[in-house]
Amino acid sequence: MVIFGAGGDLTKRLVVPSLYNLACAHLLPDEFAIVGFDLQDIAEQKWQQTLCEMTREFVRTADPSQSFNQDVWNSLSSRMHYVQGDLNNPASYEALKTKLAECDTKYGTAGNYVFYLAVADRFFGPVIERLGDSKLACEENGYWRRVVVEKPFGHDLASAKALNRRILKVIGENQIYRIDHFLGKETVQNIMMFRFANGLFEPLWNRDRIDHVQVTVAESLGVERRGGFYEHTGALRDMVPNHMFQLVGVIGMEAPNSFNADAVRSEKAKVIEAVRICEMEQSGYAAVRGQYGSGEVGGRPVEGYREEPDVSPDSAVETYAAMKLTVENLRWSGVPFYIRTGKRMTKRQTLIAIKFKGVPAALLRHTRLRQPAPNWLLLRIQPDEGIAFEFGAKIPGPTVQMGNVRMDFHYRDYFGTAPATGYETLIYDVMAGDATLFQRADNIESGWEVVEPVLEAWGAQKPGNFPNYPAGTAGPECADELLAKDGRAWRPID
Repeated sequence: MVIFGAGGDLTKRLVVPSLYNLACAHLLPDEFAIVGFDLQDIAEQKWQQTLCEMTREFVRTADPSQSFNQDVWNSLSSRMHYVQGDLNNPASYEALKTKLAECDTKYGTAGNYVFYLAVADRFFGPVIERLGDSKLACEENGYWRRVVVEKPFGHDLASAKALNRRILKVIGENQIYRIDHFLGKETVQNIMMFRFANGLFEPLWNRDRIDHVQVTVAESLGVERRGGFYEHTGALRDMVPNHMFQLVGVIGMEAPNSFNADAVRSEKAKVIEAVRICEMEQSGYAAVRGQYGSGEVGGRPVEGYREEPDVSPDSAVETYAAMKLTVENLRWSGVPFYIRTGKRMTKRQTLIAIKFKGVPAALLRHTRLRQPAPNWLLLRIQPDEGIAFEFGAKIPGPTVQMGNVRMDFHYRDYFGTAPATGYETLIYDVMAGDATLFQRADNIESGWEVVEPVLEAWGAQKPGNFPNYPAGTAGPECADELLAKDGRAWRPID
């Protein structure tokens, strides 16, 4: 594996800890080796030591009961090498070729390479072109070459299409792995098993029985040290066309004819192609935005977005976005999908909440009950991965009273969990050549096509009420009004 951006935060915080976890689980091949590539002039041993410290900290933070396995790390780090180079300099790629040839000889890696682009998105095109020019991306003699591309994959529809064209001139679609760490979460992967391998729920998974769907991706953190990036991005671009639409795709997809990668991705792509943002009378699209002000999160005071480093004091960038979607196909016609994402919210939570339609009130007309509590299916993606189902049951006693019952499944209780970044499964799949959990070009472009009208509308009209929600709350009032117009409400973030 060649990691471009070997000295960056992504490599230190996610990629290398994931490789360490895979090594602990004995899921790395014996011939595996890592070559880091970065502009920073640093000694190989110093680079390894920095990665060791970050991985040790990840293990300690993720699960204090787990201990850092020094033997596993020593084995992994003994196969880690470093090349100092410039992403835009052809000579640096020749140095990389030399190092890879040495690894092939030393470890018997046989010429199968994964190129991981843990770099800023402006380098995606240039790096892949340099890989093509140097023949490093060329597949021959039975060897494969795969390229992992992080988000953001474009900043709008035009840039996404341009980037796809640029990359596909050099390598084939089968060589590109557009990574989205949300799809590495166990609960996301389990949604397909939950739906298609259980006879109970799939017959109910449609417009006849489902009232609406809510998808929440809430973060308690602010923009941290990414103010410069966020000023050019915002919540909608950062989260909706990729992370959130991938969740919508998994929830809304039809059963594939097999679990072949292209069969699964084709079904998800059909859902995204059918997504539309609802339009509201007089107010344009059913999409609202917000920006956090100062407040309190976890019992401590925090600054507002405009006080964050590298953020304009009068910034009009949204840190919160919510919208009402429809999926215009036979299964989902008439079922609204409400999605919301934001920073500095009440707590960190990624949740898919599916509300089922209620029973006719006439059934209970001679009882004290007017309407029983609704049934909810809750798919928790993070941080407490699991599935819950809420339904009504009679409270013991001589009168008819209903109580709300919750059946709750936690992954950690049934299967046990090890500290994970969400990247382990995805990196393993790249090495195995399984593209099921990765996005295709058409999927990326469809997502941008859906949000393009909102991006244009928001770009043409600056909000006059920012900041409009305090840090540590569930978001702006306009998001509540979005559902209240339909007689619905967001589930509390708890």
